[in-house]
Amino acid sequence: MSGPVEPAREGTRTRIVPWWVAPSFVVLALGTVPWVVFLAVTLPPHATFAHYRGVWVGFDIGLIAMLALTGHLAWRGRPPVALAATATATMVAVDAWFDVGTTPPGSGLGLSVALAALVELPFAVICLWIAMHAEQVIEHRAARREQRRRRRRGADGRR
Repeated sequence: MSGPVEPAREGTRTRIVPWWVAPSFVVLALGTVPWVVFLAVTLPPHATFAHYRGVWVGFDIGLIAMLALTGHLAWRGRPPVALAATATATMVAVDAWFDVGTTPPGSGLGLSVALAALVELPFAVICLWIAMHAEQVIEHRAARREQRRRRRRGADGRR
């Protein structure tokens, strides 16, 4: 099975990821299907959690950390911004899913759905855009820094 390849300098092609990654993930995806069916059949329709507040607060603290890290890496123009933005998008989407899924019927559910549809999921898409265009984000940030540096030099009378 041939995986994604990237052209090398001497005209040869090198693998971006090892050959076994793609089939391993296919096997993992297929292997997870019976587990999901098992859970769908056996889990109770309602549950009470002993640490519900701690779980949500802990998750949101992690989300705050990822938002801050993504912002910091974007501000500094660092390549890991792509990874941080991907993780942030994932956490925001998971947050939307669980906000909607754990809110009881009523006006609170409507608000959860509205926030997910109008705020959280669009923001997750923006994070994924940042991840997919990290190189452009970094170049833009570097260009802005250079403009500020030149303006400061001009204001100081230096050339």
